[in-house]
Amino acid sequence: MFGCLGRRRDALFELVDALLAAESMPSLPHLSLPPVHRRGWGSVYAALAVGEVDADRIAELLAARTPQVAHPVFAVDASTWPRCDAECSPGRGFYYSPTRHSAGQPIVAGWCYSWIAQLGFERDSWTAPVDAHRVSAGEDVGRVTAAQVRALTARLERGAAPMFVFDAGYDPIALTVDLGDLPVTVLARIRSDRVFYAAPAPVAGRLGRPPRHGARFLCADPATWPAPDQTLQADDEQYGRVQVGCWSGLHPKLAGRGRWSDCAQPPIVASTVIRVQVEHLPRPTARAVKTLWLWWAGPGRPDLNLCWRAYIRRFDLEHTFRFCKQALGWTTPRVRTPEQADRWT
Repeated sequence: MFGCLGRRRDALFELVDALLAAESMPSLPHLSLPPVHRRGWGSVYAALAVGEVDADRIAELLAARTPQVAHPVFAVDASTWPRCDAECSPGRGFYYSPTRHSAGQPIVAGWCYSWIAQLGFERDSWTAPVDAHRVSAGEDVGRVTAAQVRALTARLERGAAPMFVFDAGYDPIALTVDLGDLPVTVLARIRSDRVFYAAPAPVAGRLGRPPRHGARFLCADPATWPAPDQTLQADDEQYGRVQVGCWSGLHPKLAGRGRWSDCAQPPIVASTVIRVQVEHLPRPTARAVKTLWLWWAGPGRPDLNLCWRAYIRRFDLEHTFRFCKQALGWTTPRVRTPEQADRWT
């Protein structure tokens, strides 16, 4: 890691040592007090202000140290660094925040970072973060995330196709198109009221333009479901009886707006829709939903047991955000520019 640092490398490295040794991180000057930090408190600010960090080399280092497993699974999500009062700081945007509010709305001004972390299936909430990239204000989060996944895939060792798990805030159709040429698997949650279509059945002797959409598949209407292509039943300690079924060859009807406004005709993006139903939740609530719908796209056929367990483990990334913010003080420094925030991140 020391080789990934440039100017002010000694100050930056001692900053990392102090962060690991300190019991708490209430402020940046507090990190100059541990014995491992041999410089004055001014070097802490100077390291973030004019220091150099080779983000690409650090990303390669982290990718080389990922746990070696048969089927690697990565969670992708975005977290916000709130800078509501820093009106002179450049590059701020308005983002959703579940914990802080502005004028009664869960929207805060700050910097948004897209994180990727490798998941595990042990009975804990630890993850292995491998990349964090700041999304500039006005950028398409989906395209930035696709480029981030593409760069990470090039750094990983060749093996089984890695799975990237997304929450419902991402567009799984656009991600499928952007990552279609890579040996990766996309698994994303979709709304329970989505409508899909099967491939049209050929009709002999029909004149005119051939139809683009076949039979409708309504996630909310079981009467429109054909027999699933694959099924799985499993018993779990936390969720009880788990039933999983999938239907392949389904595609949504895309409109010529938003992402597809530049297309003369929106494409047909067909993949697999997965339904997961559990007997009970670990912590039942009045508004809990026991049925989960997922979009799967990738080479081969989906491993249903891996898919539903991988999405459940995706929530470990939320614990990673909390650990980084509360224990490591990720959003504690009141830096002025986004470049300083990138170095600290």
